[in-house]
Amino acid sequence: MSVIHIEGLAKSFGDNLVFQNINVDIEKGDCISVIGPSGCGKSTFLRCINMLEPPSAGRVFIDGQEITAKGAPLDQIRRRMGMVYQTFNLFSHKTVLENVMMAPMHLQGLSKSDAFELAMTCLTQVGMAERADYMPSQLSGGQKQRAAIARCIAMKPEIVLFDEPTSALDPTMVDEVLAVIRRLVNRGMTCIIVTHEMNFARTISSRVIYMDERGIYEMGPPSQIFDAPRRERTKAFINRLKTFQQTITERDFDIYGLNSAVVEFCRRQFASEKQIYRVQLVLEELLINILLPQMRQEPIAIDLTVEYSMKDSTLSVFAAANQDFSLEPQGEDSLPFDMLQAVCTDIVREENGVRLFL
Repeated sequence: MSVIHIEGLAKSFGDNLVFQNINVDIEKGDCISVIGPSGCGKSTFLRCINMLEPPSAGRVFIDGQEITAKGAPLDQIRRRMGMVYQTFNLFSHKTVLENVMMAPMHLQGLSKSDAFELAMTCLTQVGMAERADYMPSQLSGGQKQRAAIARCIAMKPEIVLFDEPTSALDPTMVDEVLAVIRRLVNRGMTCIIVTHEMNFARTISSRVIYMDERGIYEMGPPSQIFDAPRRERTKAFINRLKTFQQTITERDFDIYGLNSAVVEFCRRQFASEKQIYRVQLVLEELLINILLPQMRQEPIAIDLTVEYSMKDSTLSVFAAANQDFSLEPQGEDSLPFDMLQAVCTDIVREENGVRLFL
């Protein structure tokens, strides 16, 4: 029997239909990633599973017990499910240790000494034992989220629901939280994760659910969803995730703003710092020292695309312009061209532009 069985699930807020006719079975040890555009109902779907948001129709079974049935023992069933939110929800007036100890003591009746031992074990698992006596205000965002995960697993849930656990974090703190989730999944925890971290979803999931058009639009293994999606809206969504595009129409454009946006895009893809540095170097040399000096005194339009390949974790830069340009030295200064040759693994001239592989 499935750990979670969902049939005909629907949710509306008044006349606003969020999703309908969701049917899915989740087995013990599955890691299901839920992705999709903002506003498609991913978080609402997650909250309906544990009845934090009552569904408008349909049924949800946890280990064969219907949580959506009238009079179902919600508190008893919910104790088998933990939930980690976007906004940590730690009690600000209590230490990290006290935050983790509270639920086992008050809900499971553990003694203070037993709760202390359990809490320290959980904090050790998430790398937070040394900060057990810290107040939440003394923690970084990533540390707060790891403390929240420790609080969740202290209740020894069979299932953990993660609602965009990294969305409130600085990009530099995302990895530490994802590493903790990965360890839970590797130990066989059944997880459902609403996430925007696509590379993480690709590598950790047993299945991926893509939500769109008021329901599950496409579901399958990561290789299908990310490499060979079968339906058009899934294809469009995945394509947008893997590309950064900008058109430059001014000679004195903001190179620093462009660099910042590209770095943010690359970090969302979990590109390495070496890859990010190379992309920045290529953009500066290509735009500032090669393309713009060749552009005649007429309106310019340079279409720039940075693409990330989820399949082999590589980056490429594609540039097209409304004027002819050359990637061969035009005078004595060959340094920008030499830099591109040194940094790129390949440079390919295409019919409408040039593609540089990193």
